[in-house]
Amino acid sequence: MKFVEQLTQGRKTVTVLHEGSVLAEGLLSDVQANGKVVSPRAPADDGGLKPTLRVEQLNQYYGGSHILRNLSLEAKLGEVTVILGRNGVGKTTLLKSLMGVVPIKTGSITLDGHDVTRDTPYQRVRRGIGYVPQGREIFARLTVEENLRMGLATRSAAVQIPTELFDLFPVLKQMLQRRGGDLSGGQQQQLAIARALAAGPKLLILDEPTEGIQPSIIKDIGRVIRMLADRKTMAIVLVEQYVDFAAELADQYLVMERGEVIARGAGRDMQRDEVRRLVSI
Repeated sequence: MKFVEQLTQGRKTVTVLHEGSVLAEGLLSDVQANGKVVSPRAPADDGGLKPTLRVEQLNQYYGGSHILRNLSLEAKLGEVTVILGRNGVGKTTLLKSLMGVVPIKTGSITLDGHDVTRDTPYQRVRRGIGYVPQGREIFARLTVEENLRMGLATRSAAVQIPTELFDLFPVLKQMLQRRGGDLSGGQQQQLAIARALAAGPKLLILDEPTEGIQPSIIKDIGRVIRMLADRKTMAIVLVEQYVDFAAELADQYLVMERGEVIARGAGRDMQRDEVRRLVSI
């Protein structure tokens, strides 16, 4: 039996695995707490409520260190919200908080009008969060097709891989039977994004998708992000250090320093040189 067939015996387990160990922790907590996997209630049709994501007065600590300080942000339907900042300013902690991996100390997180502050990572994915982690984290031993099927785990077993994914990333159609580990870094990044999109998320979170990617692929990824936003079917949160890439895509942006937002505004008003100074190492 193929590895993917073993995984698909329990589709909820696949849901956990396709997002990596982050969601495995979320499923484990559900099982331990209740003796079974808990599926959250289906989200109500709210008629396109804006913002899709609202974070208010978020505070997070590691030991005695105050990592996130009264951080607030919104991500709206049809917009790209860019988060910039140097290494170590709290961007990764923020994303872990959004995904539910790290329980926040104080504050609230709302997705499509629902308070998800205490939801597990698994429940947040079911509610419509797609996550593309830094480093891609694809399944190297599985084929491209099998990796994409992992992204369908929150949907009906009868759902096929959306052909739209191959319109967005044509190279993936040509490589369906190739193992993920045999792809280039840029191709793996396209696969990771396509896998997250397979579930039809309301909120897509991308953690530094340009890292280690060749310029031609960066351009393709930027084109896809802009196209997805313009369709107005999802909100996009992009964590990035490549200022020019961020500036070209940002509808809204914020700059973090020591766990705080020190600058924010509309993308069209971004002063690239000033932002570059703020995020320089």
